[in-house]
Amino acid sequence: MSYLTHGSPYDDEEPAYYETAQICINGHAITSGVESSPETRQKFCQTCGEVTIEKCQGCGASIRGYHHVPGVVDWRTYIPPRFCHECGKQYPWTERKLAAAKAYAQDLTALTPEERVELAVSLDELIKDSSMAQVSAGRFKRLAAKAGKEAPGFFKDLLVDLVSETAKKAIWGPGT
Repeated sequence: MSYLTHGSPYDDEEPAYYETAQICINGHAITSGVESSPETRQKFCQTCGEVTIEKCQGCGASIRGYHHVPGVVDWRTYIPPRFCHECGKQYPWTERKLAAAKAYAQDLTALTPEERVELAVSLDELIKDSSMAQVSAGRFKRLAAKAGKEAPGFFKDLLVDLVSETAKKAIWGPGT
């Protein structure tokens, strides 16, 4: 007998789906399962005191949380997305961290005004997983090193959760 004649053993299972996540506007995950654990919701973040959201402020789509796949248990730590899956807009935590990095870049007196602008532009590309990420990573690494010994560490602490995997490897090496 062929399995094809009997159908899949998973035919009766529910399809995979995402729960809604609740995140504070600074990026602290409150819960990745609003529907399955509504008691974990909070109006304000216990870490920073900021308001929490469950929907994109641009289009109103629910923030994707835990991904339920029938028959699979996922023990990975939930990481809030950087961009909305519906409209592509940056979430507030992405905007805030990027703004902080750009503000810091403007304070780097070891760089010329042109280099500060170049650094700020490269920051925009580092958070996208695009073909420009590698170019921007090289530019960022060069300018951050020129800015002084504390700059690379400060940027890493601020941006490590935002920077694309490609850029992370290029800037800070594998395993970052």
